[in-house]
Amino acid sequence: MEKASAPSLVHVSEVPVDTQDAHERRSVTSDDAALANLGYKQEFKRDFRALEVFGIGFSIIGLFPSIASVLVFAIPNGGPVALVWGWAICSFFLMFIAFALAELGSSAPTSGGLYYWTYTFAAPRWKRVLSWVAGYSNTMGLVSGLASLDWGCAVQLMAAVSIGTNESFVPTTGQTYAVYIALLLCHGAVASLATSVVARLQGVYVVLNILLILAIIIALPAATPPEFKNTASFAFKGFVNFSGWPNGFAFVLSFLAPLWTIGGFDGPLHISEEANNARTAVPWAIVSAVGIAGVLGWVINVVLAFCMGTDMESILANPIGQPMATILFNSFGRNGTLAVWSIVVFMQFLMGTSILTAGSRQTFAFARDGALPFSRYIYKINQRTQTPVNAVWASAAVAMLLGLLAFGGPAANNAIFSLAIAGQYTAFTLPIVCRFFGGCEWTPGPFNLGKYGLPVAVVAVAWMVFSVVILAFPTSPGPTADGMNYMVVVYAGWIILCLIYYYFPVCGGACWFKGPRVTLEMAGGAGLALEDDSQEGVVRSDSLSSNDKRRI
Repeated sequence: MEKASAPSLVHVSEVPVDTQDAHERRSVTSDDAALANLGYKQEFKRDFRALEVFGIGFSIIGLFPSIASVLVFAIPNGGPVALVWGWAICSFFLMFIAFALAELGSSAPTSGGLYYWTYTFAAPRWKRVLSWVAGYSNTMGLVSGLASLDWGCAVQLMAAVSIGTNESFVPTTGQTYAVYIALLLCHGAVASLATSVVARLQGVYVVLNILLILAIIIALPAATPPEFKNTASFAFKGFVNFSGWPNGFAFVLSFLAPLWTIGGFDGPLHISEEANNARTAVPWAIVSAVGIAGVLGWVINVVLAFCMGTDMESILANPIGQPMATILFNSFGRNGTLAVWSIVVFMQFLMGTSILTAGSRQTFAFARDGALPFSRYIYKINQRTQTPVNAVWASAAVAMLLGLLAFGGPAANNAIFSLAIAGQYTAFTLPIVCRFFGGCEWTPGPFNLGKYGLPVAVVAVAWMVFSVVILAFPTSPGPTADGMNYMVVVYAGWIILCLIYYYFPVCGGACWFKGPRVTLEMAGGAGLALEDDSQEGVVRSDSLSSNDKRRI
């Protein structure tokens, strides 16, 4: 690994500065000092403000475009009841996960958050292997999230073409995959832009998402013809089951829709090394993104339940091939649907840029610690943009390979969506459990749950374990090969491969992966010097926690 030149120690400037500028400079110094305490030098430019940190989490969730992508999982497994009450239940429990992660993110904000925390808090015997599994699961979850987002966007784009041709055009899997590749290439180009550009885009994404949500909430009820408007009784109590499972279990299977929609909210963690006041901004971004998405998403689902009509089977079987597009078509007509749908597709496209940004930072961090194949090539910061361009394209390349699962049929394609959640929840669970049961020191940050931390963590972990088990079930009982849920095969295969890679004799990760590495230069052997854009701060080795001193 390349080492940076030893930074020089400097004194605080006595030149008067504008009050706001001074505050921002002190914030950067504090953030860089916190990162130095974790053993890492500052390599990114801190250009993300608090709203933009929230923006990357909220834009990854996407809400309406995401609901549109996974509506096909909710309608056959409960219809309106799944939309309204399934969403409410999942949103409630997802807040526990958000609080648990926010507390960890406030304590130690770093791009590799989840696997870094796992290593820090796990029992010494299990530190390296659990950190390894957490890192690979997190990387898999984010890349799978990118793949599922872009596949959903490609399907939505093809649905727009179908609407425009009076449903005479029925896209093939190959055509959809070609669009998928084009989307990934575009996202790679955007995510490779300078940090300041990517950060400013997040504010735009937040505004556009809110405007789209408000437009749907207001316009859909106004435009829906009487024959498609439902009674309150049907909207809140109507239940349909096309899955073949018992009604109660079918309802539980509908949870895939809200679980996938309100996912990827660890995005703010992965840009924490680019965020100002990260110890406060990152945890509040996670909590607010999940909370706001839960409330607004519930309102959207209630509106859909009132405006979708009662014939659920025709919505699923429509030649358009996209349930949400069919609902909009019944309300807005062809031209209105094309106008709204074009915005939905564009917003889904923006979601892809955000999750690739977050995923590339996780990939970069994991490569920085030498855990990925070709780490020496992936761990690079582009000098012109100050972004991890190599990590961006490595993530996009793996997503291209995951997209090939679509050629295995609908069941294999659905595995991409389930895989994103399973990988994510594995990576979430490990550090939360290790924090309480690893026996290592815990130093809270500004966002701290106090005595409620343990019960919140217990509920969060229990919910994630339950969710992963549910996601492993096929969509209908007694499935054929075409109807199998291949998530467990792909997920287990990924975990097995990463463990084989770790334990492989002579050249496996167990031989050379030592956990998170220290990337700061030692200043004369006496301390760690911090060099930042403001050139105002110095941190000494005596400011490090006991865990970090052991790593050094």
